[in-house]
Amino acid sequence: MKLDVLAFGVHPDDVELSCAGVLLVEKASGKKTGIIDLTAGELGTRGSAETRRTESDAAAKILGVDVRENLAMSDGFFLNDEAHQRRIIRSLRTYRPEIVLCNAPSDRHPDHGRSAKLVSDASFLSGLKKIETEGQEAWRPKYVFHYIQDRFLQPDFVVDITAVFEQKIEAIKAYATQFHNGNEDDGPQTYISTPDFLDSVVYRHKWFGKMIGVKYAEGFITEKMIGFNNFDSIIKKDT
Repeated sequence: MKLDVLAFGVHPDDVELSCAGVLLVEKASGKKTGIIDLTAGELGTRGSAETRRTESDAAAKILGVDVRENLAMSDGFFLNDEAHQRRIIRSLRTYRPEIVLCNAPSDRHPDHGRSAKLVSDASFLSGLKKIETEGQEAWRPKYVFHYIQDRFLQPDFVVDITAVFEQKIEAIKAYATQFHNGNEDDGPQTYISTPDFLDSVVYRHKWFGKMIGVKYAEGFITEKMIGFNNFDSIIKKDT
């Protein structure tokens, strides 16, 4: 299956927190979308690899993605080396996405920046014909965009997700063991399980929305210049 947009997240819930709105917007316009989680998030304080897989499956249904896979890399210890790059390359050549979304280039969690570089490097290498992967043809996505996570990074562009924002929040809340739900049996409180964490996610999206005069938006960093066919593509902000 060829995808239009493929989002990579190093941990299950990275995509939901950061770029699920765009996946919903693209899906609503008839595009094929997918998610690839690099790890099972097995080092997370709350929940387990098994519960997070169940939660990620539930979130995938809410988002309506055409594909969701987990590459079972080692949480916290995966490397940006040839072996891991080849696993990403095989996925890219399987689904041949036009656009790749991936982790923030730097962030509070060290896995995020390392994953960003791994996916970015593999996206370039996937276009080299002399790198062979079991008979697959070379494929390089047209764009690699990095979503913004915990730290504030200045976006190069933002996308209006107002129409799908509530559905995005529903997908985030599918990770019941990870975020505040009043159930202390899920484990000790963590940075993301505090009652205020999801509020900060909402505020971030409101701030990005304010930048373009809409209620909610997601922000992205691009690796190369984006062009327009015409000015009709630009959201008209009230002045």
